[in-house]
Amino acid sequence: MENYVDHVLTHGEKPASVYAFMKKLRLPEALFYENYPSFEELEAGIWKDIFMETLAAVSSSAEYASFSARDKALALFYGFTEAMKPRRSFILYSFRSSSGKLGEVRVLRRTRESFNSYCGNIIRAGLESGELSDRKYLSERYKDALWLQFVFIIRFWTKDSSPDFEKTDEAIEKGVQLTFDLMGHSPIDNLVEYGKFLFRNARFVYEGAK
Repeated sequence: MENYVDHVLTHGEKPASVYAFMKKLRLPEALFYENYPSFEELEAGIWKDIFMETLAAVSSSAEYASFSARDKALALFYGFTEAMKPRRSFILYSFRSSSGKLGEVRVLRRTRESFNSYCGNIIRAGLESGELSDRKYLSERYKDALWLQFVFIIRFWTKDSSPDFEKTDEAIEKGVQLTFDLMGHSPIDNLVEYGKFLFRNARFVYEGAK
């Protein structure tokens, strides 16, 4: 991984071939394929390592166990942007060269698996505690909303030129807060519950109207 990162940052492009890359390292080509099928998958592995490093860091704090689902998500987003800082040159190269629709960045495939697992856990905890609203058909899409927010923040960070990426911190605060506000209880939920109540008690409403 280190030699690959050094190559792409020095030359601005992937090695010509796995054979050429491994020959430069004086290692057999087969050794590469024992670990990765392609350079793109190697990059995906680097992104996943950064993500897992972030999870380990944010979950190791003494306060983490008492965090709400919202605060755990915020800790993850802030932690990931901090982990990207010392790797900014590689992040810019890899993210921009793996273009795709929002939420479909190719090198984030392996990261998304771990992201979904982590966010699935905090969403379930939020539903159980009542912090999040359990909505039919929608609750299972909550993690997708967080993933889109996650990719948006990475994209925003790659374009952020503010001191110490202050604008990215603001984007995280506003974006994650809004996402959790939408996933939490709202006046619409109260309206739906009231509608259900009226439906279940329609005879009282009908008799009262006579």
